[in-house]
Amino acid sequence: MSVAEPRRIVLFRHAKADWPQVNDHERPLAERGRKDAAVAGRKLADTGIPIDLALCSTATRTRETWKLAVQEFPQRPKTVYEERIYEASPGELIALLNETPDEVRNVLLVGHNPGIHGLADILSGADEGDARERMNRRGFPAATFAVVSFEGSWKSVEPGVGTLLDYWTPSD
Repeated sequence: MSVAEPRRIVLFRHAKADWPQVNDHERPLAERGRKDAAVAGRKLADTGIPIDLALCSTATRTRETWKLAVQEFPQRPKTVYEERIYEASPGELIALLNETPDEVRNVLLVGHNPGIHGLADILSGADEGDARERMNRRGFPAATFAVVSFEGSWKSVEPGVGTLLDYWTPSD
């Protein structure tokens, strides 16, 4: 694939988690989270974006979110569970994306706030329609995703490089 072809990064925040007496990394999804994860998976599948690689935090709630969402996809992409996503800043997430091989066109990153919302905002130098306005107004609730496109290699991912194409929340 040519690095001149547009690439997409789908930034997906885990669904609503429960608060049992476990450490934060081990928190499971709440009942509402399980429902929202499946709905988000259908909406992601409806975008028609062929995901080549999914990068998912190792936290229980992100793994459960991805397991439920990916069932709605026509084809399961290669999935890598990456501990560096847990509690990552936008800069750390950019560094992780910079490691993506150039034969990968579209990446889905399943992670946590505030890093996911911050990354969507930082990468988006432009937007289509009212996506940024809605994202800034609503924040990045659980089970929300944003789609950012950019041109170039993965090593060129940096602040302002992308266009925010889509933003969806479970309340949409």
